Amino acid sequence: MDARRAAELAARNSYGRLVAYLAVRSRDVSAAEDALGDAFLAALKTWPSQGLPANPEAWLLVAARRRLIDTNRHARVKAATIPALEQIAEQVAQDLQAAPAMETPFPDERLKLLFLCAHPTIDPGIRTPLMLQTVLGFTATDIASAFLVAPATMGQRLVRAKAKIRDAGIPFELPAIAHLPERLEAVLEAIYAAYNRGWESISGADSPPAELTDEALWLARLCVQLLPQAAEARGLLALMLYCEARHAARRSPEGAYIPLAQQDTALWSMPMVQEAEATLNQASKLKQWGRFQLEAAIQSVHAQRAKGGTTDWAALVQIYSGLVQISPTLGAWVGRAAAIAEAHNPQRGLQALDDLPASPLKTYQPYWALRGHLLAQLQQFDSAKACYSQAIKLSTDAAVRAFLAHQSEEL
Repeated sequence: MDARRAAELAARNSYGRLVAYLAVRSRDVSAAEDALGDAFLAALKTWPSQGLPANPEAWLLVAARRRLIDTNRHARVKAATIPALEQIAEQVAQDLQAAPAMETPFPDERLKLLFLCAHPTIDPGIRTPLMLQTVLGFTATDIASAFLVAPATMGQRLVRAKAKIRDAGIPFELPAIAHLPERLEAVLEAIYAAYNRGWESISGADSPPAELTDEALWLARLCVQLLPQAAEARGLLALMLYCEARHAARRSPEGAYIPLAQQDTALWSMPMVQEAEATLNQASKLKQWGRFQLEAAIQSVHAQRAKGGTTDWAALVQIYSGLVQISPTLGAWVGRAAAIAEAHNPQRGLQALDDLPASPLKTYQPYWALRGHLLAQLQQFDSAKACYSQAIKLSTDAAVRAFLAHQSEEL
């Protein structure tokens, strides 16, 4: 493996853990990111000539720690800062000594940093983007695209948020348990965004790492352990488990996209489905219904097809109707229209789409794909082909584009 490839893999697999570890100890998120960036550059220069280190993560951690110390020395910071940073060297040594008994060569501080980014003094609108970049390694461009703002604007907001953490002296530690629930929603949103990014990954150099789904599941489990009485934490975990259970069925051996209704249920992981069912049941007993539990309930209905061979579309209409009341997202409204079409007829589903505000739907790919599908069922083929064409333009997944193109050609 060449040095660049090894550095890329280390960045994808370890970025969040490394930044969190350094930020919690240096108490400066931006400085931790800069130091880690320098460490990756050093790896690209050093590894080709000296060979790959036995533990790339530990090598990067030590290099970044040294960079932090050097930077603070040159900046002539307060005398107390240097000893605090130098203690990281001792901590690293201790953590590496314990490595055989640990999944990673240093403690996983990401959950702590996630809750830190949800501090009440930080603008609620920037909390989730801050978590996505700082803890989960998303670029400002990726985040800007998801939040429909210019990359430069998002970059400026993120810089200001990190400066706020540093200058306001926000403590780098978990708040009291009593204050965690008020920060939980933003944390769960970030974890789910990371899962979706990994879920959408496909083969290719520019794809997000598939391991991102595993990382998101791990963080969701940590949230459940930290707040066992938080129903929405269990709801999110159940939702992701349902989706992950279908991982092997969503693409053909050749890589072709397979929609949920056409997936071979024999390929679904039933142990994972059963864990999801148990987790959702535990959440329901807490009687704190929220968005993630309702989305998990929708996936639970779909999962029943593995047992009975059919889908209860009427039940899905009811759950979607509840979901749009508490979380009126485009995805929820379009999902409800799809369920109405299946439970009743394509015309009623199309009417449900027509009732939605047109402006935000112009760039929403699932809307155009569903609209094309319903128009095709109503034998309005020219209009259906136009909708499929728009959906293809908006698709970033080559396999989905090929599937939609095939649907259009079949008309």
